[in-house]
Amino acid sequence: MKDAQITARVAGVRDDIVTIRLEADERGKLFPLVKNEVVYICPTRTPDDGRQEFLQAEVLRVRHGEADVQVFENTRGVAIGDPVRQSGQMLSVTLGPGLLGEVYDGLQSPLEQIATQHGFFLPRGLQVEGIDTQKQWAFQPSVKVGARLKAGDPIGQVQEGRFKHKIMVPFAQVGEVEITWIQEGTFTVDTAVARFRDRHGDEKEMTMQQKWPVRIPVSQPLLAQRFSERRYPDEPMLTSIRLIDTFFPVAKGGTACIPGPFGAGKTVLQNLISRFSDVDIVVIVACGERAGEVVETITEFPALPDPKGGTLMDRTIIICNTSSMPVAAREASIYTGITLSEYYRQMGYNVLVIADSTSRWAQAMRETSGRLEEIPGEEAFPAYLDSSIRALYERAGLIANNEGELGSLTLIGTVSPAGGNFEEPVTQSTLRTVKTFLGLSADRAYKRAYPAVDPLISWSRYLDQLSEWYGENLSENWVNNVKKMHNLLLQGEEMQQMMQVTGEEGVTLGDFLIFNRAQCLDQVYLQQDAFDDVDGSTSMQRQQTMFALLQRCLFEHPPLPEKDTIREHFTRLTSAFKNLNYSAEGSPDYQRYWKEIHQLSGLVLPKVAEAEEEQD
Repeated sequence: MKDAQITARVAGVRDDIVTIRLEADERGKLFPLVKNEVVYICPTRTPDDGRQEFLQAEVLRVRHGEADVQVFENTRGVAIGDPVRQSGQMLSVTLGPGLLGEVYDGLQSPLEQIATQHGFFLPRGLQVEGIDTQKQWAFQPSVKVGARLKAGDPIGQVQEGRFKHKIMVPFAQVGEVEITWIQEGTFTVDTAVARFRDRHGDEKEMTMQQKWPVRIPVSQPLLAQRFSERRYPDEPMLTSIRLIDTFFPVAKGGTACIPGPFGAGKTVLQNLISRFSDVDIVVIVACGERAGEVVETITEFPALPDPKGGTLMDRTIIICNTSSMPVAAREASIYTGITLSEYYRQMGYNVLVIADSTSRWAQAMRETSGRLEEIPGEEAFPAYLDSSIRALYERAGLIANNEGELGSLTLIGTVSPAGGNFEEPVTQSTLRTVKTFLGLSADRAYKRAYPAVDPLISWSRYLDQLSEWYGENLSENWVNNVKKMHNLLLQGEEMQQMMQVTGEEGVTLGDFLIFNRAQCLDQVYLQQDAFDDVDGSTSMQRQQTMFALLQRCLFEHPPLPEKDTIREHFTRLTSAFKNLNYSAEGSPDYQRYWKEIHQLSGLVLPKVAEAEEEQD
């Protein structure tokens, strides 16, 4: 940026909103400036080390001769008359090998590298590459000279950890290109590995990295030209959490939100989902959470073992902007995370994005809107809040790339409504957009029920949508059985409210039976021990087995003529099921509790189980 021409000067400063006045060129005309372009403010007051700072900012609106820009860093020391240099580009990230395992801020600055060079108190105005330009990668071409390609077509690949990282023709390239030269070998990401001739006959070099603006979906030009195709999600993203997988599933390429008050267990739930979900790559976006929680995420993830081998950080990217960081960077961080996710989806990988939390992201938009003196909407949020949230979640989805390989981006956003009020604008706008709602309950969290997702207010539109998958992989009656059990929970809640008024004596034997069935279902199936090696993660096969067994035990038990008999029966059944949940499949304990449950309910042991019993 040192060589860029000075095209404007600072005319006013309001926190992180700076007004700039455009300069005239040699012809007396103002330099052109467009919305969302990145500019750099260069304070004349230099820090103690004498380094010239380049404060990155994004143009929010342009008026005749002036523009308002939001600065992504602290504006202390910025004065009227300070020079402004234009980049000529929108806010962009660098895409290429070397992203996995990194911890970035909202502008893709590698925090670990900056901390190594400058200490943990990060100086402002640094220009650091998002991808290490010194590391070398073994590039293997997949096309030959003369090949005719289009945007998004791979020309080769490198090995990035356990993943084959495809090097693709730049997504912004228009029309067909012809490869005129390509080489194999070990290179840095900024070394030319190929050249191509475009439709105008011009030759251009290709490296292993490319820039892409974060506010435009990576797939947008490829879908517009029909090189890639958006598909309908038809498969669940299995999380190994029984309550989610069975009752409130999330589709691969789908959207979900997890709203809940402080202390309801959002962080633990996020960690388990990111660790055990059947996805290839995880992107964590901490946009505006407290610094302590973000530090906990950064320190825990590298140490968590990955069920697929290695550590979880080997296939994770973390984008973090705490609530103490500048508002503008917090607002941009979620777009940075989604853009990196879309890049890996275009390679054919299944990517999970967890945004924590979209409430802080929306609050950042509210602060910026207020400083721009825009007309406020409900609770002072900008009037375009709803459309911004919809546009964000619409970037999730299932994509068939140029080669026909399916890649998915599943977006789960956590919402932190003040006081657990689900009626506030951010939660309501999110609920109108997503297709799975996992509402956390302070009451369930207080009773130490994990996950503290309230099954009475939560819902998923994917249960019916994925019925064909369930029919082929589980059973034809799976969806109907799940709805039957969910209805039992609703009936049980009605009986509990009645009993709180009248006591046990005020309900019939049948109603008391419904209440105990619902309590048993809640305690043994909806609740899991997040810190147990066995119960913390339940495969879909085991869920199917447990669900079928529990359903039979709840509705096919021997006659229970008295309330005391009902209470004693379900207490013993609940205890046996909980012990079964803690027992590894196939172990002696598992076989013992399996047999005990069948004896309690008067069920005949399956032949397989009987054969195993005889062997023992």
